[in-house]
Amino acid sequence: MLSDIKVAAIGGGTGLSTMLKGLKLHTHNITAVVTVADDGGSSGMLRNDFGMLAPGDVRNCISALAEVDPVMGELMNFRFKDGSLKGHSLGNLFLAALNETSSSFDEAVTKFSRLAGIVGAVFPVTNEAVTLSARLKNGNIIHGESRIGVHRGEKDSGIERLILNPEKPKPVDGVIKAFEKADIIVLGPGSLYTSIIPNLLVDGVVDAIKKSSAVKIYVCNIMSQAGETEGYTVNDHLEAIERHSYKGIADIVLANNAGIPTGLKEKYALENAYEVEIDARKILTRSKLVEGDLMIVRNDRIRHNFSRLARTIMRLGIDMNYFENR
Repeated sequence: MLSDIKVAAIGGGTGLSTMLKGLKLHTHNITAVVTVADDGGSSGMLRNDFGMLAPGDVRNCISALAEVDPVMGELMNFRFKDGSLKGHSLGNLFLAALNETSSSFDEAVTKFSRLAGIVGAVFPVTNEAVTLSARLKNGNIIHGESRIGVHRGEKDSGIERLILNPEKPKPVDGVIKAFEKADIIVLGPGSLYTSIIPNLLVDGVVDAIKKSSAVKIYVCNIMSQAGETEGYTVNDHLEAIERHSYKGIADIVLANNAGIPTGLKEKYALENAYEVEIDARKILTRSKLVEGDLMIVRNDRIRHNFSRLARTIMRLGIDMNYFENR
Protein backbone atom coordinates (compact mmCIF):
# COMPACT_ATOMS: atom_id res chain seq x y z
CA MET A 1 0.00 0.00 0.00
CA LEU A 2 1.40 3.40 -1.01
CA SER A 3 1.89 5.95 1.76
CA ASP A 4 0.97 9.61 1.53
CA ILE A 5 4.39 10.76 2.74
CA LYS A 6 5.75 13.62 0.65
CA VAL A 7 9.39 13.21 -0.41
CA ALA A 8 11.56 15.90 -1.99
CA ALA A 9 14.82 14.52 -3.40
CA ILE A 10 17.76 16.69 -4.44
CA GLY A 11 20.59 15.72 -6.77
CA GLY A 12 21.37 14.59 -10.27
CA GLY A 13 23.28 11.95 -12.19
CA THR A 14 22.50 8.26 -11.89
CA GLY A 15 22.38 8.33 -8.08
CA LEU A 16 19.17 10.33 -7.81
CA SER A 17 17.35 8.56 -10.63
CA THR A 18 18.27 5.15 -9.21
CA MET A 19 16.85 6.06 -5.81
CA LEU A 20 13.64 7.37 -7.38
CA LYS A 21 12.93 3.93 -8.85
CA GLY A 22 12.74 2.60 -5.32
CA LEU A 23 10.85 5.51 -3.76
CA LYS A 24 7.99 5.35 -6.27
CA LEU A 25 7.20 1.84 -4.97
CA HIS A 26 6.30 3.42 -1.61
CA THR A 27 4.80 6.82 -2.43
CA HIS A 28 3.68 8.80 -5.45
CA ASN A 29 4.16 12.10 -3.61
CA ILE A 30 7.71 12.54 -4.94
CA THR A 31 9.37 15.69 -6.19
CA ALA A 32 12.82 15.44 -7.77
CA VAL A 33 14.83 18.68 -7.80
CA VAL A 34 17.56 18.27 -10.40
CA THR A 35 20.78 20.13 -11.22
CA VAL A 36 21.16 21.59 -14.72
CA ALA A 37 24.84 22.55 -14.66
CA ASP A 38 26.07 19.58 -16.74
CA ASP A 39 28.13 20.68 -19.74
CA GLY A 40 29.51 17.37 -21.01
CA GLY A 41 28.33 14.64 -23.37
CA SER A 42 24.96 14.91 -25.07
CA SER A 43 23.76 17.53 -22.59
CA GLY A 44 26.77 19.72 -23.32
CA MET A 45 26.30 19.46 -27.06
CA LEU A 46 22.64 20.41 -26.81
CA ARG A 47 23.51 23.34 -24.54
CA ASN A 48 25.96 24.60 -27.14
CA ASP A 49 23.74 23.96 -30.15
CA PHE A 50 20.39 25.17 -28.80
CA GLY A 51 21.26 27.31 -25.79
CA MET A 52 19.09 25.09 -23.60
CA LEU A 53 19.71 23.80 -20.09
CA ALA A 54 21.31 20.41 -19.59
CA PRO A 55 18.60 17.77 -20.14
CA GLY A 56 20.44 14.56 -19.18
CA ASP A 57 19.86 14.38 -15.42
CA VAL A 58 16.28 15.56 -15.83
CA ARG A 59 15.65 12.88 -18.45
CA ASN A 60 17.05 10.19 -16.14
CA CYS A 61 14.69 11.23 -13.37
CA ILE A 62 11.66 11.33 -15.66
CA SER A 63 12.57 7.88 -16.94
CA ALA A 64 12.88 6.58 -13.37
CA LEU A 65 9.44 7.90 -12.39
CA ALA A 66 7.70 7.01 -15.65
CA GLU A 67 4.85 4.51 -15.68
CA VAL A 68 5.12 3.53 -19.33
CA ASP A 69 5.50 0.46 -21.51
CA PRO A 70 9.03 -1.00 -21.05
CA VAL A 71 9.77 -0.45 -24.74
CA MET A 72 8.98 3.26 -24.37
CA GLY A 73 11.20 3.36 -21.31
CA GLU A 74 14.07 1.91 -23.32
CA LEU A 75 13.50 4.46 -26.10
CA MET A 76 13.70 7.36 -23.64
CA ASN A 77 17.21 6.27 -22.71
CA PHE A 78 18.29 4.99 -26.14
CA ARG A 79 21.62 6.49 -27.16
CA PHE A 80 22.71 6.72 -30.80
CA LYS A 81 26.06 5.04 -31.48
CA ASP A 82 26.81 6.25 -35.01
CA GLY A 83 26.26 9.10 -37.42
CA SER A 84 25.65 12.77 -36.71
CA LEU A 85 23.53 11.86 -33.68
CA LYS A 86 26.28 9.78 -32.08
CA GLY A 87 26.32 10.25 -28.30
CA HIS A 88 22.83 11.74 -28.08
CA SER A 89 20.02 10.02 -26.23
CA LEU A 90 16.56 10.05 -27.78
CA GLY A 91 15.09 11.43 -24.55
CA ASN A 92 17.50 14.37 -24.61
CA LEU A 93 16.53 15.16 -28.21
CA PHE A 94 12.86 14.92 -27.32
CA LEU A 95 13.40 17.39 -24.47
CA ALA A 96 15.30 19.67 -26.86
CA ALA A 97 12.32 19.66 -29.23
CA LEU A 98 9.90 20.41 -26.39
CA ASN A 99 12.17 23.19 -25.18
CA GLU A 100 12.06 24.81 -28.63
CA THR A 101 8.26 24.90 -28.44
CA SER A 102 7.98 26.01 -24.79
CA SER A 103 8.45 29.31 -23.00
CA SER A 104 10.90 27.86 -20.48
CA PHE A 105 12.87 24.71 -19.79
CA ASP A 106 10.74 23.74 -16.80
CA GLU A 107 7.64 24.00 -19.01
CA ALA A 108 9.30 21.56 -21.43
CA VAL A 109 10.10 19.25 -18.52
CA THR A 110 6.49 19.39 -17.34
CA LYS A 111 5.25 18.49 -20.84
CA PHE A 112 7.72 15.60 -21.09
CA SER A 113 6.71 14.39 -17.62
CA ARG A 114 3.05 14.41 -18.63
CA LEU A 115 3.74 12.50 -21.84
CA ALA A 116 5.83 9.96 -19.94
CA GLY A 117 3.09 9.48 -17.36
CA ILE A 118 5.38 9.93 -14.38
CA VAL A 119 4.39 9.66 -10.74
CA GLY A 120 5.26 12.75 -8.75
CA ALA A 121 7.06 15.69 -10.33
CA VAL A 122 10.47 16.59 -11.72
CA PHE A 123 11.79 20.15 -11.57
CA PRO A 124 15.02 21.55 -12.93
CA VAL A 125 16.31 23.59 -10.00
CA THR A 126 16.50 26.77 -12.11
CA ASN A 127 15.63 28.04 -15.58
CA GLU A 128 18.80 30.10 -15.80
CA ALA A 129 21.75 28.94 -17.90
CA VAL A 130 24.22 28.37 -15.07
CA THR A 131 27.86 27.33 -15.32
CA LEU A 132 29.65 25.61 -12.47
CA SER A 133 33.18 26.35 -11.28
CA ALA A 134 35.26 24.99 -8.41
CA ARG A 135 37.80 26.92 -6.36
CA LEU A 136 40.57 24.63 -5.15
CA LYS A 137 42.46 24.86 -1.87
CA ASN A 138 45.53 26.10 -3.77
CA GLY A 139 43.54 29.02 -5.17
CA ASN A 140 43.15 27.71 -8.71
CA ILE A 141 39.69 27.77 -10.25
CA ILE A 142 38.32 25.09 -12.58
CA HIS A 143 35.57 26.24 -14.92
CA GLY A 144 32.94 23.82 -16.20
CA GLU A 145 31.09 20.95 -14.55
CA SER A 146 32.65 18.33 -16.81
CA ARG A 147 36.18 19.44 -15.87
CA ILE A 148 35.74 19.42 -12.10
CA GLY A 149 35.93 15.66 -11.73
CA VAL A 150 38.98 15.19 -13.96
CA HIS A 151 41.50 17.48 -12.26
CA ARG A 152 44.11 15.61 -10.23
CA GLY A 153 47.73 15.72 -9.19
CA GLU A 154 48.13 19.37 -8.22
CA LYS A 155 49.34 20.26 -4.74
CA ASP A 156 46.45 21.18 -2.42
CA SER A 157 44.04 20.48 -5.26
CA GLY A 158 41.08 19.52 -3.10
CA ILE A 159 37.85 21.38 -3.77
CA GLU A 160 37.20 24.22 -1.33
CA ARG A 161 34.17 25.93 -2.81
CA LEU A 162 31.74 25.69 -5.71
CA ILE A 163 30.66 28.79 -7.60
CA LEU A 164 27.64 29.25 -9.85
CA ASN A 165 27.60 31.85 -12.58
CA PRO A 166 25.33 33.74 -12.37
CA GLU A 167 25.40 33.66 -8.57
CA LYS A 168 22.16 32.82 -6.77
CA PRO A 169 20.01 32.08 -9.83
CA LYS A 170 16.26 32.13 -9.26
CA PRO A 171 14.68 28.74 -8.50
CA VAL A 172 11.94 27.28 -10.66
CA ASP A 173 8.40 27.79 -9.36
CA GLY A 174 7.51 24.71 -7.35
CA VAL A 175 10.98 23.95 -6.01
CA ILE A 176 10.63 25.97 -2.80
CA LYS A 177 7.05 24.75 -2.28
CA ALA A 178 8.23 21.16 -2.59
CA PHE A 179 10.61 21.66 0.34
CA GLU A 180 7.97 23.49 2.37
CA LYS A 181 5.44 20.68 1.96
CA ALA A 182 7.84 17.72 2.25
CA ASP A 183 7.80 15.19 5.07
CA ILE A 184 11.21 13.92 4.01
CA ILE A 185 13.98 15.78 2.17
CA VAL A 186 16.71 13.56 0.72
CA LEU A 187 20.10 14.82 -0.43
CA GLY A 188 21.87 12.35 -2.69
CA PRO A 189 23.09 9.85 -3.46
CA GLY A 190 25.22 11.18 -6.30
CA SER A 191 28.36 13.11 -7.12
CA LEU A 192 28.96 15.46 -4.21
CA TYR A 193 30.29 18.47 -6.08
CA THR A 194 28.58 18.09 -9.44
CA SER A 195 25.15 16.64 -8.60
CA ILE A 196 24.15 17.54 -5.04
CA ILE A 197 25.81 20.79 -3.95
CA PRO A 198 25.06 22.82 -7.16
CA ASN A 199 21.37 22.71 -6.21
CA LEU A 200 22.15 24.32 -2.85
CA LEU A 201 23.67 27.37 -4.58
CA VAL A 202 20.36 28.37 -6.15
CA ASP A 203 18.71 31.29 -4.39
CA GLY A 204 16.31 30.30 -1.62
CA VAL A 205 16.96 26.57 -1.68
CA VAL A 206 19.03 26.36 1.51
CA ASP A 207 16.66 28.69 3.40
CA ALA A 208 13.68 26.57 2.34
CA ILE A 209 15.39 23.38 3.50
CA LYS A 210 16.33 24.96 6.82
CA LYS A 211 12.82 26.25 7.48
CA SER A 212 11.14 23.00 6.45
CA SER A 213 9.84 20.73 9.20
CA ALA A 214 10.75 17.71 7.06
CA VAL A 215 13.19 15.06 8.19
CA LYS A 216 16.41 15.74 6.26
CA ILE A 217 18.40 12.69 5.19
CA TYR A 218 21.79 12.69 3.48
CA VAL A 219 22.59 9.48 1.58
CA CYS A 220 26.37 9.22 1.33
CA ASN A 221 28.11 7.64 -1.63
CA ILE A 222 29.61 4.19 -1.12
CA MET A 223 32.80 4.93 -3.04
CA SER A 224 34.88 8.09 -3.36
CA GLN A 225 35.29 9.79 -6.73
CA ALA A 226 38.60 10.67 -8.35
CA GLY A 227 39.10 14.40 -8.62
CA GLU A 228 36.16 15.16 -6.33
CA THR A 229 36.23 13.24 -3.07
CA GLU A 230 39.49 11.27 -2.95
CA GLY A 231 40.31 10.41 0.66
CA TYR A 232 36.93 11.65 1.91
CA THR A 233 35.21 10.02 4.86
CA VAL A 234 31.44 10.17 5.32
CA ASN A 235 31.94 13.15 7.62
CA ASP A 236 34.04 14.89 4.98
CA HIS A 237 31.14 14.55 2.55
CA LEU A 238 28.78 16.00 5.13
CA GLU A 239 31.13 18.90 5.94
CA ALA A 240 31.36 19.80 2.25
CA ILE A 241 27.57 20.05 2.06
CA GLU A 242 27.51 22.11 5.26
CA ARG A 243 30.11 24.53 3.86
CA HIS A 244 27.63 25.33 1.10
CA SER A 245 24.55 25.40 3.34
CA TYR A 246 24.57 25.26 7.15
CA LYS A 247 25.88 23.03 9.92
CA GLY A 248 23.42 20.32 10.87
CA ILE A 249 21.56 20.29 7.54
CA ALA A 250 21.21 16.50 7.83
CA ASP A 251 19.08 15.14 10.66
CA ILE A 252 20.21 11.69 9.54
CA VAL A 253 23.22 10.47 7.60
CA LEU A 254 22.62 7.17 5.84
CA ALA A 255 25.74 5.13 5.02
CA ASN A 256 26.55 1.70 3.65
CA ASN A 257 28.45 -0.65 5.97
CA ALA A 258 28.42 -3.78 3.80
CA GLY A 259 31.82 -5.20 2.96
CA ILE A 260 33.14 -4.72 -0.57
CA PRO A 261 34.76 -7.71 -2.30
CA THR A 262 38.54 -7.42 -2.55
CA GLY A 263 38.51 -7.80 -6.31
CA LEU A 264 36.16 -4.86 -6.71
CA LYS A 265 38.23 -2.74 -4.33
CA GLU A 266 41.28 -3.39 -6.49
CA LYS A 267 39.38 -2.56 -9.66
CA TYR A 268 38.12 0.72 -8.22
CA ALA A 269 41.59 1.57 -6.91
CA LEU A 270 42.81 1.62 -10.51
CA GLU A 271 40.35 4.50 -10.99
CA ASN A 272 41.55 6.21 -7.79
CA ALA A 273 38.22 5.43 -6.12
CA TYR A 274 38.04 3.92 -2.65
CA GLU A 275 35.52 2.80 -0.04
CA VAL A 276 34.19 5.74 1.97
CA GLU A 277 35.05 5.28 5.64
CA ILE A 278 32.32 5.84 8.23
CA ASP A 279 33.76 8.09 10.96
CA ALA A 280 30.77 7.82 13.27
CA ARG A 281 32.07 9.86 16.20
CA LYS A 282 32.49 13.01 14.09
CA ILE A 283 29.12 12.59 12.36
CA LEU A 284 27.29 12.16 15.64
CA THR A 285 28.30 15.63 16.84
CA ARG A 286 25.32 17.05 14.91
CA SER A 287 23.51 14.29 13.00
CA LYS A 288 22.11 10.85 13.65
CA LEU A 289 23.84 8.02 11.80
CA VAL A 290 22.07 5.03 10.30
CA GLU A 291 24.24 2.29 8.80
CA GLY A 292 23.11 -0.68 6.75
CA ASP A 293 23.76 -3.02 3.85
CA LEU A 294 22.71 -0.70 1.04
CA MET A 295 24.98 -2.03 -1.69
CA ILE A 296 24.45 -4.03 -4.84
CA VAL A 297 26.96 -5.02 -7.53
CA ARG A 298 25.89 -4.78 -11.16
CA ASN A 299 28.21 -5.31 -14.10
CA ASP A 300 31.19 -5.06 -11.75
CA ARG A 301 30.04 -1.64 -10.54
CA ILE A 302 29.02 -0.77 -7.00
CA ARG A 303 25.62 0.83 -6.76
CA HIS A 304 23.04 1.57 -4.09
CA ASN A 305 20.39 -1.13 -3.86
CA PHE A 306 17.49 1.17 -4.75
CA SER A 307 14.85 -1.11 -3.24
CA ARG A 308 16.60 -1.44 0.12
CA LEU A 309 17.62 2.22 0.15
CA ALA A 310 14.05 3.40 -0.49
CA ARG A 311 12.64 1.11 2.21
CA THR A 312 15.15 2.49 4.69
CA ILE A 313 14.36 6.11 3.82
CA MET A 314 10.62 5.55 4.15
CA ARG A 315 11.06 3.66 7.42
CA LEU A 316 13.08 6.54 8.82
CA GLY A 317 10.37 8.95 7.77
CA ILE A 318 7.61 6.91 9.39
CA ASP A 319 9.34 5.71 12.56
CA MET A 320 9.47 8.85 14.66
CA ASN A 321 11.55 7.04 17.29
CA TYR A 322 14.54 7.99 15.21
CA PHE A 323 13.75 11.63 15.80
CA GLU A 324 12.82 11.66 19.47
CA ASN A 325 15.61 14.12 20.22
CA ARG A 326 14.94 16.50 17.33
